[in-house]
Order: sequence, then C-alpha cells, then structure tokens
Amino acid sequence: MEANDRGLRADGTIAREGSLDRVGEAFVPVVAAARERIGAVFADRLHSAYLYGSVPRGTAVPGVSDLDLQLALHHAPGPAERADATALEAALDAAFPQPDGVGILLSGRDELLSPSQRYDAGFFLACLCTPLLGPDLAERLPRYRPTSLLARETNGDLARLLPGWRRAAAEAATGAERRALARRVGRRLVRTGFTLVMPRWGGWTSDLERSAEIFGHTYPRRAGQMRLAAATARRPAADPAALGALIEDLAPWLADEYAAVHGVPLRSR
Repeated sequence: MEANDRGLRADGTIAREGSLDRVGEAFVPVVAAARERIGAVFADRLHSAYLYGSVPRGTAVPGVSDLDLQLALHHAPGPAERADATALEAALDAAFPQPDGVGILLSGRDELLSPSQRYDAGFFLACLCTPLLGPDLAERLPRYRPTSLLARETNGDLARLLPGWRRAAAEAATGAERRALARRVGRRLVRTGFTLVMPRWGGWTSDLERSAEIFGHTYPRRAGQMRLAAATARRPAADPAALGALIEDLAPWLADEYAAVHGVPLRSR
C-alpha cells in the first residue's frame, strides 16, 4: 500500500518506508552478498534478516552511506553470535567500496515480539526495516500511528545516553573515533527532535534533513542546531567543538523538553 506525503497509509497508520525495489543499482551487489553471507554464517540460528536505513529507502550515496542490517535470531544472541556479526561486518565492508561501514544489530525473535518492545524494537522492525531473508516478523506486530505513546517509547530515553556520549567524547583519541561518535550523536538527536514534534505534525519520515526542517517549524530557536545535527549525521567531522555543542547544549535541552512533552519511557521508570 502506497504512503502519502507524510509516510502514512490510507488508514492513518505508518507505512513501511523501505523496499528492496528501491535499492540503488550500486548497492544491489552489496545487498545480494549480505543476504548470501548472513544465511551461510548464521544458518539455523537465524529466523529472519532485514535492511534498514538509506539503502532500502533508495537514498544511499556510494562512499558516504553505510549498510545497516537487523538480524532476528531464534534465541537471544550470545558472545558467539556477536563475534560472528562483527566478523561479517568487517568482511562485507572490506569486500565492497560502496558502503562507508557495515552495521549489524542482533536481537532474539521473542524480544522483538515482546510487549515491552512493542513501541520500540517492534515499531523499528515493522516500519523501518525491509525484509531481506526469512519470514517477516512484522506480520505478527500491530500497525502503528504517529502518537505521543510511540514518540515516548521510541526516543524518550535521550537523557540516559548523555553520560556515555560525554565519556566517549572525552576519550576519543583519533579523528575516526570522533567522526563515528558525531554520526551516532547527530542521527539520534535529529530522530529525537523529529519524534518530539511527530504527533503534532501527524506523520513519519526518516529523512534527516526533512526531520530537522519539521522540527524547526515548532522550535525555530533551535532550528539551526538541529540542521547542524543533520549535517553532522550525514557527513561527520572530527571537530570536537561542534560535537561538544551538540552534546552539551542541544542534547540536554532536548532531553528535558522531550520528558516534559511526552513523559519518560516505561522501561526507564
């Protein structure tokens, strides 16, 4: 079912945003190799595999965008599965120049379907992930609407992340480490800023620039900072001052505003 210009189906629920048909020509061989290698490495431990991010949305840029994968395992992942995922990330990244890094998330099937994850990992899988291999778990999840409940449970834990970000920024010793952290921080801030205003806007998008623009209509005084976060997420720099401004100014304000508007996630209480 096609989505409207706010990412919704005709019934007002959030449409799945990606498709294998949208994968750009440059990334087709990367996706094919990922499918083959995931099946070979995880074999009967794997329930299903999914793509997410810019590749299935069709907006990936060779040499700039990364390849993001979510694996659902029959059982909760342990050290062996995490080691296999890390080795597979490195192998795919080394084999192809198109992605600027490969990331694999591991989850147990039962966790993804659990009531406690219904509006977090469940939403992520049902709306933001594109099936790549195996049966689609989204068929066992509800349809989602752009509500305050969804906003609270998906991105309401920003305050919990701040100590780790500050520690990582202080310990980053190389430009590569600072760029990796900047990309992670920028992405999370933009997504949190968007979901802060999502119920009022009444739709869904994962596009970083559009998310920052939508946020800025409601919070014009913070619009410039959110545009900086979006730019940092897309093309992270190693500048510690810019990263520090996001972590020490925008992030604390955003965490407080989010809690005031949507409350604290159930898992944080």
